[in-house]
Amino acid sequence: MTAPVSVKLLDPRAKVPAYGSADAAGADLYALTDGPVTIAPGETVLIHTGLALAIPKGYVGLVYARSGLATKQGLAPANKVGVIDADYRGELMVSLHNHSGEKRTVSSGDRIAQLVIAPYLTAAFEVAEELDDTVRGVGGFGSTGAR
Repeated sequence: MTAPVSVKLLDPRAKVPAYGSADAAGADLYALTDGPVTIAPGETVLIHTGLALAIPKGYVGLVYARSGLATKQGLAPANKVGVIDADYRGELMVSLHNHSGEKRTVSSGDRIAQLVIAPYLTAAFEVAEELDDTVRGVGGFGSTGAR
């Protein structure tokens, strides 16, 4: 299923998000920098994309790590998953964090994250005296077993 998402190029060097394969869920986001950006171990740097989006109402843009970049170089979004609301029209930026023990460099045009557009439900929160019972109940982290 495809749906139009308007993309505004805020800089002529900006690259439109692109899918790496026909069935990819995430579209690659590209860095827009004036030169190489070095990210020290443990450091977080905001990387520009030069893009603004008009995400349709009822949808959200989710910014995830690129698996290769995260596992091979230790670079991933600092907030784990970035949320772009449908009413946001500012520049899309990625807070890239260096989880590795070495300096990493990002250059303009590098693929730095992936964008997934997904529908969401707005909850109508209701206070309740009791909740329905489930098999799990109040079991917390790890309560369903290791496998």
